[in-house]
Amino acid sequence: MAWHAKLELDYRKQCGRSVLRHRHIGPLRVLQSLYPEGDGICHNVLVHPPGGLVGGDTLDIRVQVAAGAHALITTPGATRFYRSGDAPARQHARITLAPGARAEWLPLEAILYDGCLAENRLVLELEPGAELMAWDLSALGLPHAGKPFLQGSFAQHLEMPGIWLERGRIDANDGRLLNSPLGLAGRRCMANLLLAAGEPLGRDRRQLALDLARAVVAAHPLARWAGVTSPNPRLVLLRALGAEVEPSMELLRAVWSAWRLEFWQLPGHSPRIWAT
Repeated sequence: MAWHAKLELDYRKQCGRSVLRHRHIGPLRVLQSLYPEGDGICHNVLVHPPGGLVGGDTLDIRVQVAAGAHALITTPGATRFYRSGDAPARQHARITLAPGARAEWLPLEAILYDGCLAENRLVLELEPGAELMAWDLSALGLPHAGKPFLQGSFAQHLEMPGIWLERGRIDANDGRLLNSPLGLAGRRCMANLLLAAGEPLGRDRRQLALDLARAVVAAHPLARWAGVTSPNPRLVLLRALGAEVEPSMELLRAVWSAWRLEFWQLPGHSPRIWAT
């Protein structure tokens, strides 16, 4: 039986506090709002009780952040796409920010198990004055557990409408893409981190974002497998390829922390759930 789950998160600023209202359909929940950084930033953890997705399952996540509110959203563990039949498993997330809103979309990795048919889609819509930091990390198979990605496919869609679009499909049978130096070069973990704005960041601010990220990358073991670019004045993007999840996630967190401190004057306050 396929699970179809939908979760709507609506953040608003009320009396100086970022407050969440939400509703859900199916097995997708949000835990209690936490305020480890004070009332201005609402931390939430999304939970999918079944623990993974199989063929036909769909997770539909909609996030709206109103003017002046700040949301930080993460997960307690990896999103797992298990072996599918003929139907794909899908996770779709759309994040919409009003003028002056801030959001941080920081889920833990997606693991693509052997034999899965998976689709992961993230769409970001930002009004002028809004800013967002978000990452996406996907791992093909569990090679160190003797479970490589030998069958199946993975489709990825990352978009800021009218600004930036990345779409790709990885087939487990495409050896040239998976192993060529011009493809994944045998690496099975793909990581992206972005700083996005609803209007141009400005030349100096954008250059500072690039410089900060490049300094972190240069000192990291993944330096030769990572790069930072600005494909649009409203976007700065880090991409990295890793052999394992942990070093890739470490790099994302380090750059996120540097950007957070410089641009929002906030320390890289890791959600408590990451330490459990």
